[in-house]
Amino acid sequence: MIKWFRSRYIQLVSLVLVLMGILLVRLFLLTVVEKDDWSQAAEDLSTKTIYETAPRGEILDRNGKVLAGNTYTISVRLSKGNMTDEKLNQSILDLTNLLEKNGDEMIDNFPIKITESGDFSFKKGADKKELLNRLGLSEGVNAKEAFSKARNYFKIDSNLSAKEARKILLVRNEMAALGYKKYMPVTVARNLCDRSVALLEENSDAYPGVEVFSEVSRSYPGGTTASHILGYLGKISDSEKEQYVTKLGYQSWDLIGKDGIEKAYEEVLKGTAGEKKVQVDAGGNLVKTISQTEAKKGNDVTLTIDLELQKTAEKSLKQALDAMQRGGTFTSEYGNYTMKRASNAQVGAVVALDVKTGDVLAMASCPDFDPNLFAGGISTKDWKSLQSKNPRDPLAPAPLYNVATMSAVQPGSTFKMVTATAALQCGLNPKQRLYDNGYIQLGNNSFGCVVWNLNRKKHGYLNLQEALEVSCNYYFFDAATGKNFYTGNSLGYKKKISIDTILDYAAQYGLGQPTGIEIPETVTKTPSKESKISGLRNSLKNVLLAEAESWFDKSTAADRSRLNQTISTITSWIGQDLTKSQLEDKLRQLAGVQKKKVSALANLCKYTYINQATWNTGDALNIAIGQGINSYTPLQMAGYVAALGNKGVRNQISLVEKIEGRGTIEKDAPQKVQVDDDSYFDEIIGGMVRVANGSGGSLTRLFKGFPVTVAGKTGTAQRSGKINPVDEEEYIKNHLGAIAPSLSWADIQKEKKRLMETYPDIYSSRHTAVRRAVMNLSGGKVTAAKIDRYKANYDNFAWVVTMAPADNPKIAVAVMIAQGGTAANAGPVAREVMGKYFQQKEQ
Repeated sequence: MIKWFRSRYIQLVSLVLVLMGILLVRLFLLTVVEKDDWSQAAEDLSTKTIYETAPRGEILDRNGKVLAGNTYTISVRLSKGNMTDEKLNQSILDLTNLLEKNGDEMIDNFPIKITESGDFSFKKGADKKELLNRLGLSEGVNAKEAFSKARNYFKIDSNLSAKEARKILLVRNEMAALGYKKYMPVTVARNLCDRSVALLEENSDAYPGVEVFSEVSRSYPGGTTASHILGYLGKISDSEKEQYVTKLGYQSWDLIGKDGIEKAYEEVLKGTAGEKKVQVDAGGNLVKTISQTEAKKGNDVTLTIDLELQKTAEKSLKQALDAMQRGGTFTSEYGNYTMKRASNAQVGAVVALDVKTGDVLAMASCPDFDPNLFAGGISTKDWKSLQSKNPRDPLAPAPLYNVATMSAVQPGSTFKMVTATAALQCGLNPKQRLYDNGYIQLGNNSFGCVVWNLNRKKHGYLNLQEALEVSCNYYFFDAATGKNFYTGNSLGYKKKISIDTILDYAAQYGLGQPTGIEIPETVTKTPSKESKISGLRNSLKNVLLAEAESWFDKSTAADRSRLNQTISTITSWIGQDLTKSQLEDKLRQLAGVQKKKVSALANLCKYTYINQATWNTGDALNIAIGQGINSYTPLQMAGYVAALGNKGVRNQISLVEKIEGRGTIEKDAPQKVQVDDDSYFDEIIGGMVRVANGSGGSLTRLFKGFPVTVAGKTGTAQRSGKINPVDEEEYIKNHLGAIAPSLSWADIQKEKKRLMETYPDIYSSRHTAVRRAVMNLSGGKVTAAKIDRYKANYDNFAWVVTMAPADNPKIAVAVMIAQGGTAANAGPVAREVMGKYFQQKEQ
């Protein structure tokens, strides 16, 4: 038996039998046990899904007027199906000839064009790479050769003219771009005329593969109206694919909300796509339709804004900017107003709120944009036109930027009602008249009233309402400290007042706090001693990093980890009470610091940073009048004035009233500004009434004869710093003779290059590198201040906040004009918005 099994023949037979047995068992498993699973898999391989884009839900104003809707157009598309190249090409040619005859414009993405003289050329800016790769051609090939190769590739009849061939290539190239998705139809033309639609539907057999269909796209009937509120659509980016495509089941070509309500309520607005399941052959060609479901529209979103009031806000804001740039007249049915010239005023915002609810009635920012540009995918040219005019200036015109919610700037004297609230709560007698003595001297710093600073005048004796009327800084210096600076006596407050007391009331009014609005907003926290110290530490860190080679030895400057550790040690001293001598001792003991620079570095740290790390009377005086490190958005300022008019009740600010199928949106519970007596609000509003109606009020001329009594406050806020030019290199080159006449531009470029290569994380921008190059080559003689000497300063910012009717406020309005020059320039905008509001109430 063993001898028989050792036979090579028997061994081979046995192996074959075993293998056959395994195959039979596997065949049984596949055909019987796993039959259903493999049948489904086979079906999946030949079954594909074509998605039909669903209409998005509409965005409506509070009265049901459409702000963002859908446009339905009749389009035509073509599927290859199982047609031969010859039949497909003929169908395309017949279709395009019909469309051309009736004046319909075809979608033309083919990168080769034919001139009237018959020459071939590549379209400027067209993406020809994909076509050339498909044809197996190099980048250097000429257009005529590429066109000829394309004709052959798609088997286009040689008897056809070049122009006829190109009509076919328009569609064939789009089909080829689908790759393995050849079963997908290609849209040939949109917005067909009635004649084309009728002919195609009546003679469908003559146009195989052709389908007339209704296509939906997003539309914004108001154009730029409410653009920053609505937002815009865009393609799903690579970074968003994980969220939208993988997790939420979007198609990669879907358009999604990128900003505003379109983004915030994407899940609500997006409908359910229609699906058509088709069977395709191994080549990806359509064989038959298996099933089809219709697309379902998304849910509507109703906003709180009033379309007509929104239009008024936008129109008046643009009118005001134009008038102040020229120093011209703002014409109005409420009286013409001559604007003081502010030639740099190009950016502004206005926000109107319902005092009782916190609902946004209107919110406009200038400049704005037309979201229709994004509806079908924005062009490169249009996208560039919407970018900031100067990315290096955060306040330069940027059409996509929502100034109302994103620009946090100093509020100026509009902040004084916060200081008044804190002072009244601490024990300020609003009837007591305090003497304005012009200015207060604290060490080397002088804090003066505007009339003193401009004309060396004084307001004399004033009570709270009179001080608000004329916006007397001196009075609010007294109120913020509880001290009568003229007499040196205490004001006898029952509670101690401090900077933190004032800033606590700012937060209670909603300043430096999230408003609850549904779209993105900037929230800059109210200042504190800790935030001031943190800011100083960051500032010193940046200076030391930028000047690393000036202060530290070469090995430390070259070792980023060691450099960071050394700088961190130095910045940690801010907040400690150190003398210059103590600083010098610490620096000598710190490894890495150049010994010859110890004294100079100690001076920098001590006098520029450590001495500023206090929370002192000077900070209190600045903050009390809305200067210093106060910075709030127009939206927050509107919320603050609405809360003041609502007797201290602060509502969540909202843009959305209700959602289809879900009902009215529920808001967070209101919050109350904590005071012992609500009459404090009446005192403050009384002062604001004098601003708009009193003999010394800055808004009296504007609101004379206005149909309702208005309470208001103006603020002219100073903006520190220089305006950076678009190109720092060009600026320095143009002014090099005055900044550093001994330096050559070639040497500066060489040093700039070295810095960027040696410290790429510090000098990632040529703008910062070229500045440091000049400083380095000058041996430290050229400072940042000397480089910036020829840059323009920011003009003052103009603020106006109003509410009306003063005895029972219904609407609150905040207006901010960047570089508006003087506060009253913002007044006409607030007046127009309130005027329109009360006109509508009368109807």
